[in-house]
Order: sequence, then C-alpha cells, then structure tokens
Amino acid sequence: MAPAALDLAERALAAMVSGDGAQATVTKERSLLLRFARSRPTQATSLNDTTVELTAVRDGHVGTAATNRTDAEALRACARAADTVVRAAAAAAGTSGSYPGLPAPARARAHAAHDPETARLDPDAGGAALTTAFEAAAGHGVEAHGAWTAGEVETAVASSTGVAANDRVTDAFLKVVGIAGDGRSGYASQTACSLGALDPHVTAERATRKAACGTPDRLEPGEYPVVLEAHAVADLLTWLGTLAFNGLAHADERGALCGRLGTRVVSPAINLSDSPRYPGTLPRAFDAEGVPKAPLPLIQDGVATRVVHDTRSAALVGAQSTGHALTPAGAGDGPSPTNLVMMGGGAADEAELCRPIERGVYVTRLWYTNAVRPKETLLTGVTRDGTFLIEDGRVTRPLHDLRFTDTVLGILGRVQELGARSVLSSEGEFYGRRFATGVVCPPLRTGSMRFTA
Repeated sequence: MAPAALDLAERALAAMVSGDGAQATVTKERSLLLRFARSRPTQATSLNDTTVELTAVRDGHVGTAATNRTDAEALRACARAADTVVRAAAAAAGTSGSYPGLPAPARARAHAAHDPETARLDPDAGGAALTTAFEAAAGHGVEAHGAWTAGEVETAVASSTGVAANDRVTDAFLKVVGIAGDGRSGYASQTACSLGALDPHVTAERATRKAACGTPDRLEPGEYPVVLEAHAVADLLTWLGTLAFNGLAHADERGALCGRLGTRVVSPAINLSDSPRYPGTLPRAFDAEGVPKAPLPLIQDGVATRVVHDTRSAALVGAQSTGHALTPAGAGDGPSPTNLVMMGGGAADEAELCRPIERGVYVTRLWYTNAVRPKETLLTGVTRDGTFLIEDGRVTRPLHDLRFTDTVLGILGRVQELGARSVLSSEGEFYGRRFATGVVCPPLRTGSMRFTA
C-alpha cells in the first residue's frame, strides 16, 4: 500500500487537465516551536499542515496552484487553477517557454533521517531543554534567549512521467543566546535529525559562558588572522553555494566559477561536496522534481569541479539534473546545494587553531551578511554573539562586533588549518515551509580577513 502522502499526490495528479505534463507535490508537516527570552518562555506553536501543490506544463511554460484541502472537488479546483495559470503564461509570452519538461522516474536511495522518537513531538522535551538553558544562564549571571523546535515532514511527488516518490524526515534544533546586562552576548546551537542527538546543557553552557567574559574592547579596522567557529564557516559556505554552484547563474555567466571550473579557486586544504547521505547531515532522498539525490564533489583539493543543476538549468548547458531543484520545475533563481559538507583537518579544536596567532580575532558567527559583488563572492556582514581578541596564541578578552568586507573565495583561499571535528550548522528557524537544511563543516584558521568598521 502506498504511503498516505503519495496516495494523495496520485489522486491530485489524476485531477489534472490536459497539457504537456503535470506534477503533484504533497507536503505534510507536523512541528513544535518554543521560543524564550530573558530566561522565560515567550511563545509556543504547534503546526499540523498538509499542502497539495499542482504544477502544469504547457509548451515550455509552467503554472502552479496550491491548496490545503484534500477532497476531490478541491483537488479539481486546484488543477483548474494551475491550468489557467499556465495557459495565461503561454498566451502572454506568445512563444515557447524554456522549461524542457518534467524528468523521468529514477530510483531514490533510502536514508536514515527519520527518528520515531522525535516524530512523537513531545513538548516535555522542549520544556526540559528550556529549563536547562535557564539554569545555565543563571549560573553565569546572564539571561537566556533562543528557540527549540522539532518537526516531522513527509514529502510525496507524483508526475505524468511516472515519478512516484515518498520521503519522511525529522529534524531538531536548539539555539541559545546568552545576554548580559551591558549587552554582551554569546551564541551556541545544535541541529540534528533526532532530539536525542541534542545536548541542551553543552549548548547552553557554551553560549552563556561567552556572554560572561568581561567588558568588550574595540579593535581598529584592518586585516587580521582569524579563527572562525563552524557556525561562521557555514554561513560563508551557504553563500558560496548560492553564488558559485548555482547552475542557472553559471549557465547565464553570472556565477562566481564561470571560466574557473578545473582550476584551483581556494586553499588545497578545502574539500567540499554536496553529500545528502553523509553522517550528521539532514538527508533527503530526492529534490523538488523527484530526482534522486546523490553525492556530488564540488571542490577537491582546492580545485572547483562542478556546479549543481535542476532540470531547467541542466537543459541550458546540455547536462542532466543533479537533483537540486528547490521547487517543482525549478526555482526562478536557480538550483542550490542543500547538503554541503566540508571535510576537516588536523587541529583538535578551536584552541589549537588559535595557538599560532600572535594577534587576531576569534569569531563565533556572522550576521546580516549580504552579497556586494556576487560574481566575486564579495560579502559584507558583522560578527555577532562572541567576538574575541586572540593574543599570543589564546583568546584573551571580548571585542565589540566588527564589520567584515571580504570575498568567500579569498577567505577560503587563505585557510591555514582546519579543525578535526565537523558539526552540522543550521539556521533552524522557519518562517515558511519547513525545509530543514544545514552545512557540515569544521572550524578553521584563515591567514587574514578584512574588517572595515
């Protein structure tokens, strides 16, 4: 018997009217979210949602419609709406569209990313995590702020080409920000497929200790050697995924790796891949078009090797989809890697990474980063929730946050050493459809990073 979500997707597909192809996507989400501030609970939400999205293809054009209702009449109405949209798009264009058609079916490999205990969504687990965070904050004389969330998502895709795929995943996330009375702050978070993999005590202690480290000093702008925690590294790699590995941008010659595939673009110490089944990541069996996911090397020994594609971007360069569609028929801004993994090095921890530095900066995480010149991977943003001065090989005192303006490829090109232990880093908070992704990476030391304010 087909899973309930796949059965619903096939019923929705059967409601579609004539055209060149159609896809039905069903997403069933159950989740809990607890927010807290000033060491008190502030918000609790519970979500139980089923969404049916229908995609119609006609003469290279695409139209979509969605509904939360699952009765036969609602599915027929949604199908008519999708057909109306695609007919209007084709009529307005007056010419054939660029979408090559829905992909053929292929077998997706199973994973172990669904944890039955997490899927129970027991609110007591969240309450215990908050209590632990509050106790840790009180022990350091600061306040705890942050969020705890857990969810289960089932996704089913059925298409007129014969795709019939179903996937279930769970995820859990805890973020703690310790804040002192004078504004000093510290950050730590954990992400995993299961609640059992989270350690609220370790997370809360790490965050609140940073907030209790003393009065911050100011550091003059300039270039300094830097140790980046994994959370900061993950932010840079996420941007690299968007700016460098997007197959649509690459096809349009807007990507940062245009003309550079097969050449060394970063330090030889960097090995980066999109690895949906790597231990510790948040696996998925297939992308939004039902194309199976598989490991894809992106940078090997500093040399750029590949970009990622959905069906639309692959057709532009005569390639095949690599399983990176973000929406049915491909997102307007192109595909993106969702399971980035960067291999670690030989340094035991962040303390060992700091030892060769006479005077430098320790960064917990980056915030409000934005692209300045995308093709150069030039970003600007600020450090946040734990910026410290490194002197004579050790962290000595906190610093006020600093603005950086530098290129991702430049920072990675100056990498001197990587930590041995990689961790999964994720934003973990959802303001729309729950689609949990993250980056598995280690902390690192880079020879210089440019701070401009």
